[in-house]
Amino acid sequence: MKWTLNDIETFLAVIEAGSISGAAARANLAKSVVSKRVSAFEQALGTPLFTRHAGRIAPTDGALALAERLRPALAELVAAAEGAASGPRGLRGRLAISAPMSFGIRHLGPVVADFAVAHPDLEIVLDYDDQITRLAPAGFDVAVRIGVLADSTLVARKLCEDRRAVVASPGYLAQHGALESPADLARHRAINYLNLRLGDVWSFPAEVPLPQPGRISTNNGEAIRDMALAGLGLALLPLFIVHDALGSGRLVQVLPELAPEPLPISAVWPPARPMPGKVRLFVDHLAGAFGGTPPWQVAAGQG
Repeated sequence: MKWTLNDIETFLAVIEAGSISGAAARANLAKSVVSKRVSAFEQALGTPLFTRHAGRIAPTDGALALAERLRPALAELVAAAEGAASGPRGLRGRLAISAPMSFGIRHLGPVVADFAVAHPDLEIVLDYDDQITRLAPAGFDVAVRIGVLADSTLVARKLCEDRRAVVASPGYLAQHGALESPADLARHRAINYLNLRLGDVWSFPAEVPLPQPGRISTNNGEAIRDMALAGLGLALLPLFIVHDALGSGRLVQVLPELAPEPLPISAVWPPARPMPGKVRLFVDHLAGAFGGTPPWQVAAGQG
């Protein structure tokens, strides 16, 4: 019996999802199909790749080692095939993109739509998630990341930088008092971002006190903005989320003399030689859309 590319892709999907049902849901396949492919792959290799107990499966050490070798090999194979298929007629194959939710909804969607229109034979998958996703294991070709990048094997290209602002609603300031100096932060409450510690979000010099943690916590920047609009606390947010609310006066920037480090906005992708044409062209497209002064900063007169 011989293994197939479908068997390898399904095996890697089960490793990443952690279960047959999870892999089946991601691939839009029946669980029986996924289970049959995994069993066929094991039979073709002549070795078990998963232990099975009480309806659950767990990869063996050999399976994990095999997956680490297969991921880059499969990526290279797919890139080569797609490159040959695209040729002079344009991009073909599949481009999977991961991006943070607020940035994606507010700014990335139209940019990806323009790219899709320009490449009608390219299948595009666009996934919004504020959690950092491992690209290759999850099947993503490229991601947009906001903030200082952690050390990794990913290749990165900075697209632009975005400033951040401490904001509050006029109603909140009328009720709790204006902030005249950075020391006043200590008597105010912040709206909490679940994905980072308060001190990691409010990353001011050591002599600047942190605001108190508020009673509202959320894992999304637009939700933080909405809570600030409702007068529930201070928020420290990038301009790409609050530029329109600042422009309309629904939010007010406080302590403008405090200048948090701008947030880099970058495209990242797994290393591959040569760089897949679909990734190269998409990253160039992103750089054209967001490079220099980003459009939301132009609209807000922040350029």
